[in-house]
Amino acid sequence: QVQLVESGGGLVEPGGTLTLSCAASGFTFSSHYMNWVRLPPGQGLEWVSSISPDGDITNYSDSVKGRFTISRDNAKNTLSLQMNSLRPEDTAVYSCARGGRLGAFPLDARGQGTQVTVSS
Repeated sequence: QVQLVESGGGLVEPGGTLTLSCAASGFTFSSHYMNWVRLPPGQGLEWVSSISPDGDITNYSDSVKGRFTISRDNAKNTLSLQMNSLRPEDTAVYSCARGGRLGAFPLDARGQGTQVTVSS
């Protein structure tokens, strides 16, 4: 079955950097769009970024554009999110989510997530 396991979260000061990883298994990773989503405390699920199956197309929400970079390694079935210039409002549980073969949506599987806390 589809498995998505995130790692790399933690506590970081404002302005800091963190890189998240997602290990995928149970499906043909290289055939699917992949996404990062986040769940801030007390708020709803927010889409953060997506990447096409071959990595050529990336998209970002306005709130993270210019600060976050999504990437993938299809040989290793891994998805990454490099987060720079972190802000307190980036605090959330971050999850990777599988998209479709032809587009980023709908999301049909999501990992348990990893906590990112931005605080001094």
